[in-house]
Amino acid sequence: MATTEAAHGKRWFGHPIMSAMVAAGWLTLQQAIDPGNVLTAIVLGLVIPRLVSGFIGPGVTLKSAATVLRLVGIVVWDIIMSNITVARLALSPTRVPQPAWVPVPLDIQHPNGVALFASIITMTPGTVSCIIDERRREILVHALDCDDPVAAARDMKARYEAPLREIFE
Repeated sequence: MATTEAAHGKRWFGHPIMSAMVAAGWLTLQQAIDPGNVLTAIVLGLVIPRLVSGFIGPGVTLKSAATVLRLVGIVVWDIIMSNITVARLALSPTRVPQPAWVPVPLDIQHPNGVALFASIITMTPGTVSCIIDERRREILVHALDCDDPVAAARDMKARYEAPLREIFE
Protein backbone atom coordinates (compact mmCIF):
# COMPACT_ATOMS: atom_id res chain seq x y z
CA MET A 1 0.00 0.00 0.00
CA ALA A 2 2.74 2.48 0.97
CA THR A 3 4.74 1.69 -2.17
CA THR A 4 1.69 2.24 -4.39
CA GLU A 5 0.93 5.54 -2.68
CA ALA A 6 4.54 6.70 -3.02
CA ALA A 7 4.56 5.74 -6.71
CA HIS A 8 1.50 7.89 -7.32
CA GLY A 9 2.68 10.89 -5.32
CA LYS A 10 0.34 10.12 -2.41
CA ARG A 11 2.95 10.97 0.16
CA TRP A 12 2.51 13.71 2.74
CA PHE A 13 5.46 15.63 1.29
CA GLY A 14 5.31 14.29 -2.27
CA HIS A 15 5.11 17.77 -3.85
CA PRO A 16 7.46 19.95 -1.80
CA ILE A 17 7.35 22.94 -4.16
CA MET A 18 3.57 22.95 -4.21
CA SER A 19 3.50 22.54 -0.43
CA ALA A 20 5.80 25.53 -0.01
CA MET A 21 3.81 27.62 -2.50
CA VAL A 22 0.47 26.79 -0.83
CA ALA A 23 1.88 27.64 2.60
CA ALA A 24 3.49 30.87 1.33
CA GLY A 25 0.30 31.78 -0.52
CA TRP A 26 -1.75 31.31 2.64
CA LEU A 27 0.59 33.46 4.70
CA THR A 28 0.64 36.13 1.99
CA LEU A 29 -3.14 36.24 1.79
CA GLN A 30 -3.44 36.49 5.59
CA GLN A 31 -0.84 39.29 5.73
CA ALA A 32 0.15 38.10 9.19
CA ILE A 33 2.62 35.60 10.52
CA ASP A 34 1.32 34.35 13.84
CA PRO A 35 1.26 30.81 15.26
CA GLY A 36 -2.30 30.15 14.07
CA ASN A 37 -1.61 31.21 10.50
CA VAL A 38 1.71 29.35 10.39
CA LEU A 39 0.00 26.17 11.64
CA THR A 40 -2.80 26.60 9.08
CA ALA A 41 -0.22 27.19 6.31
CA ILE A 42 1.62 23.99 7.27
CA VAL A 43 -1.59 21.96 7.33
CA LEU A 44 -2.76 23.38 3.99
CA GLY A 45 0.70 22.85 2.50
CA LEU A 46 0.54 19.18 3.44
CA VAL A 47 -3.13 18.40 2.76
CA ILE A 48 -3.84 20.21 -0.53
CA PRO A 49 -1.00 18.63 -2.55
CA ARG A 50 -2.00 15.21 -1.19
CA LEU A 51 -5.64 15.75 -2.18
CA VAL A 52 -4.81 16.84 -5.74
CA SER A 53 -1.91 14.44 -6.33
CA GLY A 54 -4.06 12.33 -8.66
CA PHE A 55 -4.48 15.34 -10.94
CA ILE A 56 -0.91 16.60 -10.92
CA GLY A 57 1.00 13.36 -11.33
CA PRO A 58 3.84 11.86 -9.38
CA GLY A 59 5.75 13.81 -6.82
CA VAL A 60 9.07 15.46 -7.42
CA THR A 61 12.29 14.58 -5.74
CA LEU A 62 14.39 17.70 -5.38
CA LYS A 63 18.04 16.90 -5.88
CA SER A 64 19.60 19.95 -4.25
CA ALA A 65 18.03 22.03 -1.48
CA ALA A 66 20.95 24.48 -1.61
CA THR A 67 20.28 25.10 -5.31
CA VAL A 68 16.60 25.70 -4.53
CA LEU A 69 17.55 28.38 -2.02
CA ARG A 70 20.06 29.92 -4.44
CA LEU A 71 17.43 29.98 -7.23
CA VAL A 72 14.85 31.59 -4.93
CA GLY A 73 17.39 34.29 -4.09
CA ILE A 74 18.19 34.88 -7.76
CA VAL A 75 14.51 35.10 -8.69
CA VAL A 76 13.65 37.49 -5.86
CA TRP A 77 16.63 39.69 -6.71
CA ASP A 78 15.74 39.67 -10.42
CA ILE A 79 12.10 40.57 -9.68
CA ILE A 80 13.21 43.54 -7.55
CA MET A 81 15.72 44.77 -10.14
CA SER A 82 13.28 44.23 -13.02
CA ASN A 83 10.63 46.26 -11.21
CA ILE A 84 13.09 49.13 -10.87
CA THR A 85 14.14 48.84 -14.52
CA VAL A 86 10.55 48.75 -15.79
CA ALA A 87 9.58 51.69 -13.55
CA ARG A 88 12.50 53.73 -14.90
CA LEU A 89 11.53 52.80 -18.44
CA ALA A 90 7.88 53.72 -17.89
CA LEU A 91 8.66 57.00 -16.14
CA SER A 92 11.37 58.22 -18.50
CA PRO A 93 9.89 60.41 -21.22
CA THR A 94 12.97 60.12 -23.42
CA ARG A 95 13.53 56.35 -23.20
CA VAL A 96 11.91 54.36 -26.00
CA PRO A 97 11.64 50.64 -25.23
CA GLN A 98 12.80 48.09 -27.79
CA PRO A 99 10.39 45.15 -27.49
CA ALA A 100 11.66 41.84 -28.81
CA TRP A 101 10.71 38.21 -29.16
CA VAL A 102 13.34 36.02 -27.53
CA PRO A 103 13.42 32.32 -28.39
CA VAL A 104 14.94 30.44 -25.46
CA PRO A 105 16.05 26.92 -26.41
CA LEU A 106 15.31 24.31 -23.76
CA ASP A 107 17.86 21.86 -22.41
CA ILE A 108 15.79 20.91 -19.38
CA GLN A 109 13.71 17.77 -19.88
CA HIS A 110 11.62 17.52 -16.70
CA PRO A 111 8.08 18.84 -17.39
CA ASN A 112 7.80 20.48 -13.96
CA GLY A 113 11.15 22.17 -14.53
CA VAL A 114 10.01 23.50 -17.91
CA ALA A 115 6.78 24.80 -16.36
CA LEU A 116 8.67 26.42 -13.50
CA PHE A 117 11.17 27.96 -15.94
CA ALA A 118 8.29 29.54 -17.90
CA SER A 119 6.64 30.69 -14.68
CA ILE A 120 9.82 32.37 -13.45
CA ILE A 121 10.15 34.21 -16.76
CA THR A 122 6.54 35.34 -16.53
CA MET A 123 6.95 36.54 -12.91
CA THR A 124 9.88 38.78 -13.84
CA PRO A 125 8.59 42.22 -14.85
CA GLY A 126 9.37 43.14 -18.42
CA THR A 127 9.15 39.58 -19.73
CA VAL A 128 6.27 37.24 -20.49
CA SER A 129 6.61 33.66 -21.64
CA CYS A 130 4.11 33.19 -24.42
CA ILE A 131 4.59 29.70 -25.77
CA ILE A 132 6.31 26.55 -24.64
CA ASP A 133 6.93 24.89 -28.00
CA GLU A 134 7.58 21.24 -27.15
CA ARG A 135 8.26 20.28 -30.76
CA ARG A 136 10.95 22.93 -31.22
CA ARG A 137 12.04 22.61 -27.56
CA GLU A 138 11.96 26.31 -26.82
CA ILE A 139 10.09 28.96 -24.87
CA LEU A 140 9.13 32.06 -26.80
CA VAL A 141 9.49 35.09 -24.54
CA HIS A 142 8.26 38.61 -25.14
CA ALA A 143 10.62 41.14 -23.61
CA LEU A 144 9.51 44.71 -23.05
CA ASP A 145 12.98 46.11 -23.72
CA CYS A 146 15.71 43.98 -25.26
CA ASP A 147 18.46 45.01 -27.63
CA ASP A 148 20.19 41.60 -27.76
CA PRO A 149 17.78 38.61 -27.78
CA VAL A 150 20.62 36.07 -27.96
CA ALA A 151 22.28 37.48 -24.84
CA ALA A 152 18.90 37.66 -23.07
CA ALA A 153 18.23 33.98 -23.84
CA ARG A 154 21.72 33.03 -22.66
CA ASP A 155 21.16 34.99 -19.42
CA MET A 156 17.77 33.31 -18.74
CA LYS A 157 19.28 29.89 -19.33
CA ALA A 158 22.20 30.57 -16.99
CA ARG A 159 20.18 32.23 -14.21
CA TYR A 160 17.09 29.99 -14.20
CA GLU A 161 17.37 26.89 -16.37
CA ALA A 162 20.76 25.71 -15.13
CA PRO A 163 19.67 25.70 -11.46
CA LEU A 164 16.36 24.07 -12.41
CA ARG A 165 18.28 21.29 -14.15
CA GLU A 166 20.31 20.76 -10.97
CA ILE A 167 17.09 20.61 -8.97
CA PHE A 168 14.97 18.35 -11.20
CA GLU A 169 17.37 16.25 -13.28
